[in-house]
Amino acid sequence: MTRPATASHRWAHALARWFDANILELGREMRLSYLPPLMVYVAAGISGLTGIVGTFFVKEYLGLSAEFLAALGFWAGLPWALKMPVGHLVDLMWRYKAGLIYLGALLLAASLLIMIGLLAERAAMAAVLPVETWFVISALLGPVGYVLQDVVADAMTVEAVPRVDERGQPLPEAQRRLMNTTVQTLGRVAIIGGSVLVSLVNVVMFAGAAALPEAEKVAIYTRVYELALVIPVVSVAGVVLARWVWRRELGRLKASGVAHDDALRLLAAQPEPPPVNWWILGGGLLFAVVSVGLGVAKIPAAQEIVFALSMAIIVFLIVKLTGELAPEARHTLIGTAIVVFVFRALPGPGAGSTWWMIDVLGFDQQFLATLSLIASVLTLAGLFLFRRYMGDHSITHIVAMLTVVGTVLALPTVGMYYGLHEWTAARTGGVVDARFIAIVDTALESPLGQIAMVPMLAWIARSAPERLKATYFAVMASFTNLALSASQLGTKYLNQWFTVTREVKDPLTGVVSVPADYSQLGHLLITTTTLGFVLPFVAIAFIRLSRFRSA
Repeated sequence: MTRPATASHRWAHALARWFDANILELGREMRLSYLPPLMVYVAAGISGLTGIVGTFFVKEYLGLSAEFLAALGFWAGLPWALKMPVGHLVDLMWRYKAGLIYLGALLLAASLLIMIGLLAERAAMAAVLPVETWFVISALLGPVGYVLQDVVADAMTVEAVPRVDERGQPLPEAQRRLMNTTVQTLGRVAIIGGSVLVSLVNVVMFAGAAALPEAEKVAIYTRVYELALVIPVVSVAGVVLARWVWRRELGRLKASGVAHDDALRLLAAQPEPPPVNWWILGGGLLFAVVSVGLGVAKIPAAQEIVFALSMAIIVFLIVKLTGELAPEARHTLIGTAIVVFVFRALPGPGAGSTWWMIDVLGFDQQFLATLSLIASVLTLAGLFLFRRYMGDHSITHIVAMLTVVGTVLALPTVGMYYGLHEWTAARTGGVVDARFIAIVDTALESPLGQIAMVPMLAWIARSAPERLKATYFAVMASFTNLALSASQLGTKYLNQWFTVTREVKDPLTGVVSVPADYSQLGHLLITTTTLGFVLPFVAIAFIRLSRFRSA
C-alpha cells in the first residue's frame, strides 16, 4: 500500500509543474533562428550600461535644468515615431536590411565616442563646440541608431518563426502563434538580460566611487563608456549569425530532397516585395525634415507641433492599414491601442527625483547600480512568473492591475520626501531607512514595467500582414512609442509648474551658479502619482462604455 500524498508533496509537485510550464517550456521552445534578433535586443539591453554615468555626468558637469532634460527626452524619443518609414524601407529592401544594422551601429559608436571625448578630453571638445551641445548631439545620435536596429530586429522576429518544418511542410497556425509569443517573450528576456549584465558591471565598477577623488571618478566614467562600445559589436554579430542560420536552413532543406528554388521560396519570409507606399516614405521624410527644422529654428511650441503632426500621421496610417479589417477586429485594435497609449503616456517626475535621492537621501553611484541590478533581475524573473498570466488575461485587465500596483508602490517615495524613512528608522534601530525602503520598493515594482509589453508585442506580431510585417509592426509600435513622447511632454509641463533644481557649480572654480531647491518636489510626486492612477482607468472606462474592445 502507498501512503497518501502529503500537503508538502502536493505543493512540491505543483511547483515542479509550474516551473516546467513557465520556465523549462520556454527553454525547450528556443530555436537557433531566434538567436539573431535576440542578439540585437541584447545590445539594446546593454545600452543601460551608461545610464548611471549619464545621470552623474549631467548632474556634476552640466548646468541643464530638469525641464530642459525633459524636453531633450522628447526630442530623443522622437526617432521612435519614425519607425514607420524605416519599417516600410525594411520591407522594400528586405534582402539588404542588414545595412541598417550596420548604420545603426555606426551612429551608436559615434554617440559613445563623443561622451568618451567629453570625459577624457573635455577642453579639446569644448574648443570646438560647447560641452552642452556635444551632449545633446550624443543624446540624439544614440536613439537614431537604436531605432534603425530595433526596426530590423522586430522584422527579424517575424522572420525567425519558421513557416515550414524540416521536410518543407507548412507548420500549423496554432504552433506558429505560440512561436510568435515565445519570440516576443525571449526578446524581453534578452533586453532585460542585457540590463542584468550591465547592472552587475556597474556595481563592480562603482564600488567605493563616491569617496574617490574627482579625477579617479572621471576615469571610471570613461571606462564605462569605453566598455559600452561592445554594444554595436553585439548587434552586428547578430546580423552575421542570421546569415549563417539562413544558409544552414537552406542546406538542410536541400538535403531533405527539396529543390533549390523551392527551398529558397519556403525560406522567404517575404514572398515578394510590397509596392512602394509613398504616403509612408514621403510622409516620413517630410515629418523628419519638419521636425528637425522646428527643433533647429527653436520655434515656440515646436514640440507640441511635432507631436500633433506625428499623431496625425500615425493615426492616418493606422486607418489606411486597418481599412480592410472586419469591424470587430478594427474596434479591438483601436481599443487596445488607446489603452496602451494612455498607460505609456503617463508623465513622471523627471530628473529632479533622482537628484533629490542623490543629494538628500545620499544614494551614490554604487547604490543606484545595486537598485538597477535588483530591478533587472526581478524583472527577468517576473517575465517567467507572469508568463501564463499575460497569456490568459486581456491587455485591459493587465493595465488595470499594473495601475493599482504601481500607484501603491509609488507611495513610499512620496512618503520618504515627507520623512517616512526617518520615522521608520527611528522605530527599527536604523534598519528600515531610506535605502531599505528603496530596495524593497524596487524589488516589488521592477517586474511590472515589462508585463504589459509582451502581450502587446505578441498581438502586433500576430496581426501583421505577411507582405507588410515590418511596416505594420513599425506603425503600431510607433503609435505606442509616441506615447512616451507624450509622457516626456507631460513631464516637461509638470517641471514647469513645479520647479526642482539641484546645485550647479563650475567644475573648475567651484562657484555655485544655481542653488539646490527641492521644496516643490513633494507636490510634483503627488501629482504624478495621482495622474498615474486616474488616467488609465479613464481610458479603460471609455473602452468599456464605447463600441471598442481590448485584445
